[in-house]
Formats: sequence, structure tokens, C-alpha cells
Amino acid sequence: MAIPSEYERAAWDDIQRFQGRPLSRVMRAAGEQVANGAAGIGKRAGQYLENHSRAQATVARGQAIAAKGAQKLGAGARGAGEALPGWSANALRSVRQTVGRVSRAGLSSQRVVKLHRKRGHEVEVLSDVRRLDLQQVDAVRGRGASWYYPAMAGLSGAGAGLVISGGELATAVSAGAAAAPSGGAIAGAFIADAAFVLGLASRCVGQVSLTYGYDPEEPAEKLFVMSVVNFGTASTAATKTAAMSDVSRLTQALVRGKTWEKLNESIVSQVAVRFADAFGVNLTKKGLGKAVPAVGIVVGGALNWTTLEGIVDAADMAYRRRFLLEKYPQLDSEEVVVEVEDLEEPEEGFSVIAEITDAGGPDLR
Repeated sequence: MAIPSEYERAAWDDIQRFQGRPLSRVMRAAGEQVANGAAGIGKRAGQYLENHSRAQATVARGQAIAAKGAQKLGAGARGAGEALPGWSANALRSVRQTVGRVSRAGLSSQRVVKLHRKRGHEVEVLSDVRRLDLQQVDAVRGRGASWYYPAMAGLSGAGAGLVISGGELATAVSAGAAAAPSGGAIAGAFIADAAFVLGLASRCVGQVSLTYGYDPEEPAEKLFVMSVVNFGTASTAATKTAAMSDVSRLTQALVRGKTWEKLNESIVSQVAVRFADAFGVNLTKKGLGKAVPAVGIVVGGALNWTTLEGIVDAADMAYRRRFLLEKYPQLDSEEVVVEVEDLEEPEEGFSVIAEITDAGGPDLR
């Protein structure tokens, strides 16, 4: 039986302590709380005006603008959240195309092989990477993904926050809240942002998979990529545990060479469509704070940054774990412990394993 090197043993111990970055966990819960807070401020401002009708005209006008603006923001943000499950076919098609093309465009297994050969590693094809010591893999692995993808997502989130909240801020200063963005306009901006973030998420996990010797173009690997993204975006203790269970079961099925006779591109496509829908809805509900004037730009950028940061970390952990389990099956008896603080509001979970079964694939439950 093969024995892990000292380097690999230390890496396995780090995996057992994986919790994710605290800031990432906090920011995923912040957006909706900010939006709800804005709605509360608007309500209180409106009540104040009703009880102080003799206030000076200038003060009253300013507070009326603030009250109506915040109230409209709350209604618009809530309307966006309620409208999302009924996205139009064109919006859904855009998200699916993002997952199918952008997420893997330009990712090259040949490049990974060349990098290893340049360092003198005995690698002829991508799968040979999985026979190397983890230290050799880490010597080739770049660190750009840890900041590049979060930065790109952050720019998208800040841009969405500017589009959504910028008009509201200008309107409040000039002519009141009548021309504030509607729920439909807010939902449209959120859809575009969610599609871009989903594409980045799938791409960054695909890049990590290549690093450890796995081809993201293979049907089973596409499902594993989705399970990793799902795990990286889960926020509550319950959804985090359920998502990690999906990752673990898929890992075991792949490590043990479980047959996938029932798995085909049709099943993968069905799961991908449902996953894209759930991803977009959850990301938007967490990002309702993007609708708050000025603050929305900061919230949008920070939320998207930490979302991709969490996905990159989850991908690295999941693939390192799978890489080591494939080489050293005896490590299977050591469980990964994931600890996440629960949020005040429950989060709707998504199970890749359940969706595979529902789509007619193998039952891994």
C-alpha cells in the first residue's frame, strides 16, 4: 500500500481543517440584509413624516425623497427576488451558454503537460499528473486563479451595483423616486451579473481540475465541477454540509471507478440547466444589497469577489482531496470536517447527486 509523503500528509491534514475564509462566509449573507435594512429605513422615514407634518418644507422634502426612494428600493429588490424563478427563456439560455462555452474556453490540458515536462516531471498525458507527488503538482500550479477570478467577478458585481443603484442615487438627489429602477430592470441587471459569475466560477474550477490532472470536458467531470461550485457558494451550515456530501459521494464514485453507463451529455445538460437556474436565483437573493444607492456598488463588488474566492478555495480543497484519495485509498477513513456559522435566514440548497438521479443517471445516494 502506497504511503503519502510528508508533504502530502501535511496537505491532507490541512484539508481536514478546511473551513473557508471568514470574510467569504460573512459577505454571502450581507447583501440581502443590506437591502432589507434600506427598506426598513424607508418605512421609518415615512412614519416620521406622517407624525411631523409641520416640519420645515425643505427638511420634509428631503426626507420624503429619502423615504420614497428607500421604500421603492425595498419593493424593487423584493420584486427582483420574486421574479427570478420565472426568468425568461432568453435569460436562461444565456446562462446555459455561458456554462457550456465560456467556462471552458481556452483551458488546455496540453499546456499543463508542457509545464510539467519543462520541470522534468514524467508526464506524457494529463492523467499522468495524478501519479506525481503533490509537491510536484504544487511546483507547477500557478496562483493567479486565487485573485484573477475574484477580481473579475468583483468588477462585474460593482458594475451591476452601479447600474442598479446609480440611477436611484441620481434620482433621489434631483427629482424624487419616480424614475427609480423597476423590479424588472433590477432583475435584468442581476441576471447578466449572475451569468457572468457562473461562467467565471465554472471556468476557475475547470482550471483547478486540469492542475490536478482531471479533464473538465469529460461528462462525469462536468458534474463534479458543478458540485464543487455548489459547495463553494453554500453559506449555511446545513447547505454546506449537504453540498460537501455531494462532493464526497462523487469523489468516491470517481475514485473507485464506478461505472457510468447511464451517464451521457443529455443528463449532464439537464443537471447543468437546473444548476444554473438555482445558482442565479441564490446569487441574486444574496446580492439584493446591490440595489441600495452608492452602497450597492461596494456590496456588489465585495459579494462577487468573496463568492469566487470561496469557490476557488473549495475547488482547491476538493481536488486536492480527490487527488490524494485516488493515490492513497486508506485516507478514506479520515473525514473532512467543515464548520460554517449558520445564517439567520435558511438558504435553499441544491443537490447535484439528487439531480443526477432525477435526470435518469446513476443513483449515488
